[in-house]
Amino acid sequence: MNLIVQGRDVPTPSLKQLAKLTSATAIEAVSLTAFRLVVADDSPRVEAAAFCEENSLDCGWVPARRHIGDFGLLVMDMDSTLITIECIDEIADMQGLKPQVSAITEAAMRGEIDFAESLRRRVSLLAGLDQSALQRVYDERLQLSPGAETLLAAIRAAGIRTLLVSGGFTFFTERLQSRLGLDYTAANTLEVADGKLTGHVLGDIVDAQGKADWLNRVRIELGLDRGQVIAMGDGANDLKMMAEAGISIAYRAKPVVRAQAAYALNQVGLDGLIPLLGENGRKG
Repeated sequence: MNLIVQGRDVPTPSLKQLAKLTSATAIEAVSLTAFRLVVADDSPRVEAAAFCEENSLDCGWVPARRHIGDFGLLVMDMDSTLITIECIDEIADMQGLKPQVSAITEAAMRGEIDFAESLRRRVSLLAGLDQSALQRVYDERLQLSPGAETLLAAIRAAGIRTLLVSGGFTFFTERLQSRLGLDYTAANTLEVADGKLTGHVLGDIVDAQGKADWLNRVRIELGLDRGQVIAMGDGANDLKMMAEAGISIAYRAKPVVRAQAAYALNQVGLDGLIPLLGENGRKG
């Protein structure tokens, strides 16, 4: 196994301590923010993880023979994962209702409220809002998470397909698909009448099971097995989807998600996924 260590600042003494703890044979720089401890002993996983957490570092154990070509599909959540905001909270802000909607969002992400029910409750509060508010949120507030474009460039270069699947709204996923060249998207559709939101969602809600179903639908269409799929999310609504993937990534995630994911990225951006997919993307 190799141990990947990442952070906004990775001090050399910390790397040396981890190398000693894991009996690594070498320390290699992967990038300015990522390092590989080569042929590391993974017996002290708990101690290594505790050290990294204490020192604001992300770490992940990676099989030495893994390479990026092992994978064929990256599935991503949208809100607070690919992008920095929760779109529905920002839409609600246009109505002066952000605190009420954000509280429901947070409870749903922690797994305290059924997602479909939470979505209906939140969307109902938006009834009467002018449809132009959606474009304002996209133009004025939506930002990509750090490292998003770097990650997608590496994924695209490796021939890996992308699926953006969201409990949010097609208004945003479709624009991101066009902007970023994503292969597939799935999300919920807000009902609009006379240029205003009705407070209802059209069709079946893309909830936790819906996300998992979309992952498997696209995986089967591409002829991939589970081990060739990467899934990344941040909330409880992503857990079923992440469970269907060979590798699961918790990105700036709630504790319930970090506890169940294969890897957690808390300190670095989305491009922190790249070193976890294998050495320079090459076999051997």
